[in-house]
Amino acid sequence: MNSQKEVGIREIPKADKWLILSLQHLFAMFGATILVPYLVGLSPAVALVSSGLGTLAYLLITRGQVPAYLGSSFAFIAPIIAATTLGGPEGAMIGSFVAGLVYGGVALAIKVSGINWLMNLLPPIVVGPVIMVIGLGLAGVAIDMAMYDLTVDPKVYVPTFFLVALVTLGITIISSMFFKGFFGLIPILFGIVGGYTFAFLLGMVDMTPVKEASWFQAPDFMFMFVNYTPQFSWQIMAIMVPIAVVTIAEHMGDQMVLSKVVGKNFIKKPGLHRSLLGDGVATMIAAMIGGPPNTTYGENIGVVALTRVYSVFVIGGAAILAVTFGFVGKISALISTIPTAVMGGVSILLFGIIASSGLRMLIDNKIDLGKKRNLIISSVILVIGIGGAFIQVSGFSIAGMALATIIGIFLNLVLPGREKIDVNKMFNEEVTESKTSAIS
Repeated sequence: MNSQKEVGIREIPKADKWLILSLQHLFAMFGATILVPYLVGLSPAVALVSSGLGTLAYLLITRGQVPAYLGSSFAFIAPIIAATTLGGPEGAMIGSFVAGLVYGGVALAIKVSGINWLMNLLPPIVVGPVIMVIGLGLAGVAIDMAMYDLTVDPKVYVPTFFLVALVTLGITIISSMFFKGFFGLIPILFGIVGGYTFAFLLGMVDMTPVKEASWFQAPDFMFMFVNYTPQFSWQIMAIMVPIAVVTIAEHMGDQMVLSKVVGKNFIKKPGLHRSLLGDGVATMIAAMIGGPPNTTYGENIGVVALTRVYSVFVIGGAAILAVTFGFVGKISALISTIPTAVMGGVSILLFGIIASSGLRMLIDNKIDLGKKRNLIISSVILVIGIGGAFIQVSGFSIAGMALATIIGIFLNLVLPGREKIDVNKMFNEEVTESKTSAIS
């Protein structure tokens, strides 16, 4: 057991330790947070700013009681790409904003009616396969980035690109497997830095943008009602909103894990409705300035568990640092010079981990796929989601993950043999376990 002294939720560390502890959280979220906007064509600098502002809003809404950091959500990568194709970046931002409103609506419903209805609507047998679809559906994106020169049409296979991607992947795997302590929590960052260095040695990196960039530079914000006028699209809503439903279920899981780590029931106090509202407001803030949707980060929960520093002031410090980094022009320029192959190498592992986490959800919740009901629901979700099935009527379509989610929810409700879940009982059993088990 770790004998390190705990730092309480409302405790303020000394100034020197405060900065170091906040920097740890910044590094833990940095690689994943900049990867999402890189993949969907948004500004990584804006993503840093929106993650910081979103986290500060989250801390305020949860009354400074939940030490969680929010960063770019991987679940929305494919939906943002699809929404951008239909309505441009502004269309994706409107979809993200409405997804944030969905969080708020669910938070209100939980405040009024409790949380059992939500878990029975989104049980693990539905959410697990949908998460698998999210990861596996992005597999082609990762491989394209790793193997091909995407700046030309048609794309061209480049052996050097794939070599860089494999070196990046190897460094990320080694970091994840063999690095201990805090360093074991930031394999993505190590992979990006290592792959970038290798690509630089091969002459694949042009440092001109970094030399020309100023130290202080405002990010390329895309302000709603300033840079564009919102245009509502039912088709974009059909792509974005169902994913919000899935990330809400993931949010519940994060809150349970964090509660075990800290030893407090965050589902009860300040309440799931507050933490969900915090996630929703953070996502709406991101949408209003041109950033990707935000979600609580497992990497930062890992840092909290490892260091036993539960202080929301440390989390807030990391948020302020993220906002500051977003305005450092040379950092933004440096991010823009990262070769696509490097991001492809990291993505091979990351997207696989997303898919595997869906499988783990089924295992952890002891879902028996020997039962025909469970086998049917999971099978249909996987094939419809990964296969790219869609329904189109008069120009309105529901496709991919969104369609898989809706059909999965429908099958769960209508097929016989559904077992009702008592979330309060389940949660009470979870939080009685040793806090150290949350790290495993």
